Amino acid sequence: MSDAEERGRQASIEGFANEHIVAGMLMKKYKNVSLVALPLSPYDVIIALKDSVNKEDIIRAQLKTATKSVSFTGGTRGGVDRVYLSNVKTYKHSTATSDIIVGLHQIGRDSFELYFVPTILIEVLKQKSISISKIGALKNNYEMLERCKDSKFVLQKCKEYRLI
Repeated sequence: MSDAEERGRQASIEGFANEHIVAGMLMKKYKNVSLVALPLSPYDVIIALKDSVNKEDIIRAQLKTATKSVSFTGGTRGGVDRVYLSNVKTYKHSTATSDIIVGLHQIGRDSFELYFVPTILIEVLKQKSISISKIGALKNNYEMLERCKDSKFVLQKCKEYRLI
């Protein structure tokens, strides 16, 4: 096997493992969390939250491995095992495709940080990614996750954080 093939396989394994890590971390906090088993879905995880009147609200989360930045694009697959199942092209995530991007950043062998980037913010930023050094206020910010569909809250907080 060539080095490129090996790197591609390892990247695929890392992405798959990271989906399970994030789902497990979120499950411990929110309980009703599920990986999406649809290969063409624009989101990886569903989080079911109860609101103040016990009504269920579903959050669609797309997971991204974040080494130096969090990517806002989808629709492409890298590595040697890539298979194009449709004519889907690269796209930027938006409120139409998911509610939030969750960037998983590994800080130690078994230690991780989560960066919660609402797609409302992504639509305002008009860029394909953001450096994790710029979004420290979104690191492990579970309130941002829980209120990611509240446009007024997201935009107000992101102005406070000087993201917009």
